[in-house]
Amino acid sequence: MGRVFLVDLDGKVYRCKFCDTPLALADDVLSRSFSCRKGRAYLFENVVNVSVGKEEDRNMMSGVHTVSDVFCCGCGQLLGWKYMIARDKNQKYKEGKVVLERWRIIEDSNVEFNLDERSSDPEYP
Repeated sequence: MGRVFLVDLDGKVYRCKFCDTPLALADDVLSRSFSCRKGRAYLFENVVNVSVGKEEDRNMMSGVHTVSDVFCCGCGQLLGWKYMIARDKNQKYKEGKVVLERWRIIEDSNVEFNLDERSSDPEYP
């Protein structure tokens, strides 16, 4: 197999809940209104540090789609799915996009804050 090299992300990041591997930037969220069996899910334009399983036809709430499960490269945990083919022309925007189940990811911020900057503001002595 070989060694897995993970991509690091800067900024507001979504991470694997199980192993803390960075998965996607908050700026890459296209929709927060998707659903999965255990609740909410987010649709992402880009994700990193995932592997894609085999394609299969799956009956989703919006119709039949060809999808592949996506797994964390850090721990192998199932995270969601990737839309490979949408048969309905109104669903074509989903092709190539990834849905991550909200309960399997955590929102994290790698942005460093300088608390000393605030003290230079005259309103906050």
